[in-house]
Amino acid sequence: MVDGKSSAGAGGSLASNPPAVSVRGLWKVYGPNPLSIVGSPDAKLSRSELRAKTGCTAAVSDVSFDVAPGEVFVVMGLSGSGKSTLIRCLTRLVEPTAGEIFLDGEDISKATPQRLRELRRQHFSMVFQHFGLLPHRKVIDNIAYPLEINGMKKTERHARANEVIELVGLHGYAHAFPEQLSGGMQQRVGLARALAVDPQVLFLDEPFSALDPLIRRDMQQEIIRLHRELGKTMVFITHDLSEAVKVGDRIAIMRDGAVVQIGTPEELVANPIDDYVANFVRDIAKSHVLTLRYLARLAQPGDDIDGPELAANIIIRDAAEIILQTHKPVRVMENGKVLGIVSSEDVLRLISGVA
Repeated sequence: MVDGKSSAGAGGSLASNPPAVSVRGLWKVYGPNPLSIVGSPDAKLSRSELRAKTGCTAAVSDVSFDVAPGEVFVVMGLSGSGKSTLIRCLTRLVEPTAGEIFLDGEDISKATPQRLRELRRQHFSMVFQHFGLLPHRKVIDNIAYPLEINGMKKTERHARANEVIELVGLHGYAHAFPEQLSGGMQQRVGLARALAVDPQVLFLDEPFSALDPLIRRDMQQEIIRLHRELGKTMVFITHDLSEAVKVGDRIAIMRDGAVVQIGTPEELVANPIDDYVANFVRDIAKSHVLTLRYLARLAQPGDDIDGPELAANIIIRDAAEIILQTHKPVRVMENGKVLGIVSSEDVLRLISGVA
């Protein structure tokens, strides 16, 4: 995450730890004889051309990625890009046409209905845009519901529910009914219910889209706080890039069912792969995303290289005050070595849009 970024998902963690989620060649095709589309030349047609020629729509088209343990992996795209279908395939609420989905090494695309129920009860949880709370049950019983389904006794499940109530900031509301709560608090109940079973992976499908901007911002901060405290692996769907940048370690951008680019927020903002991605990131303030590593340059003749030291992974926005107040370029340090220098002029050029 940009705010208090975890180390799990950025860079080399996937090389040192087996992925928590691994997706390989995933397809979801709607229409007649969908398997005939998988990997065929027709799959390269535009959606309208494919529909006109075959009557099929490729909602998810040959998607592959890994999610590291403890990573917040965000999938985003425009409406119709396939992101919600993708997460429903990952949880098998929608059956994939082809491909493999591994959760901690187990291919859930081959799981029996019984095994899938076990995984949903114990291994992963889902949070959706619409809260789906039971209106006739109090908050504590809504949160404890998945534990009840798992056969846990009432005293035990209420004890666990009370723990999660404290965790998500619902103290004092255990015996309220959903209709007595604001939208943001109802979503906290939904989040608490998902956390009650202590899942290894959380799937969140645009969980805050129905909330007003202020409550949405609060819930984004809540996700950041919970991730910092619990370290859960999360796959988070959103159409809002500012939300993706705020909560995500890495972001996958989708278009017409396919993944266009995957990278950290800094990588996407600094090096968009094409105009589609560039249009997504153009309204994001670079100084709020990029680190000093991006601005660091080799010293030139006449540069003063005896300035203060700052770490390469500091967000430029957070370093700007120090850089602008010092009369010398700062030295950008990584692993005890000088990557380069950054001057106040470098920062001002970035902020003004010249860099």
